[in-house]
Amino acid sequence: METRILGRTGRAVSVVGLGTWQLGADWGEVDEPAALAVLDAAAGSGVTFLDTADVYGDGRSERLIGQFLASNPGLTMTVATKMGRRVPQDPAAYTLANFRAWTDRSRANLGMDTLDLVQLHCPPTPVYSLGAVYDALDTLVAEKRIAAYGVSVETCAEALTAIARPGTASVQIILNAFRRKPLDQVLPAAQAAGVGIIARVPLASGLLSGRYSHDTSFDASDHRSYNRHGEAFDVGETFSGVDFDTGVDAAREFAALAPAGVTPAQTALRWVIQQPGVTTVIPGARNPQQARQNSAAAGLPPLSATELRAIEDIYDRRIRALVHDRW
Repeated sequence: METRILGRTGRAVSVVGLGTWQLGADWGEVDEPAALAVLDAAAGSGVTFLDTADVYGDGRSERLIGQFLASNPGLTMTVATKMGRRVPQDPAAYTLANFRAWTDRSRANLGMDTLDLVQLHCPPTPVYSLGAVYDALDTLVAEKRIAAYGVSVETCAEALTAIARPGTASVQIILNAFRRKPLDQVLPAAQAAGVGIIARVPLASGLLSGRYSHDTSFDASDHRSYNRHGEAFDVGETFSGVDFDTGVDAAREFAALAPAGVTPAQTALRWVIQQPGVTTVIPGARNPQQARQNSAAAGLPPLSATELRAIEDIYDRRIRALVHDRW
């Protein structure tokens, strides 16, 4: 699989990675054998980048990755985790003492002396502007608790604030055919600064797979049920903030644009991969087949100019007014 350098980490990572929120919680139940099979299928398909967080299943996702890596000692894999969402969202909590405690827990979960990449996990907006926070992160690097740090953001403004900091290695942001705003300023700024871009929610919580209808329902434990209106966390994380019924109609139109022999989900991933400035895209997978199909998107030919214009037209007509100015 094609690899790209992940910003200031200096690490080469696969252009399709694996997001592992679903292996921890909030996407319906995924048992341990199924989770390990997904990790194995992704690695076997050329994936060398895994994204997790200490809050996914309260550490379950990290522990599963740690178990998988321990069983595959020769595997070359970059693991990015995140911290800060296991406590009340108060900027005062973002201290060096807490960072040490949080990263020590992740190190134990993952079985790693030095974490490859730690990202602030969508903290309160003021945190991105606090010099003391970046000083504390620099201390973690000096102490070899972590090799590099980045941020995961909700808004483009937060991303631009973090990119301006000299130690920020990467920015993780929602980017897909139904969330295009990062193309305007964030990706160019990241490219200019040498900051990696990790594109999350690339399928708009599954909408862009084209598999949903207006009658599709989700398990009560799935955020696509309980966070439709932002009840638990930022609504932009669920269906990219697009109203479900609007999204279903737009996704049906998007699916019709998929080239012959290519799934709508692969088309959506291919769209992300070819946006200038993107380092890696991190779709989730609940079974090995999904992991393999997602990985195969890296080997597809780029979408044509005509296809790209048609995708942009769907966004402009159906989606832009709903999301573009919100994040």
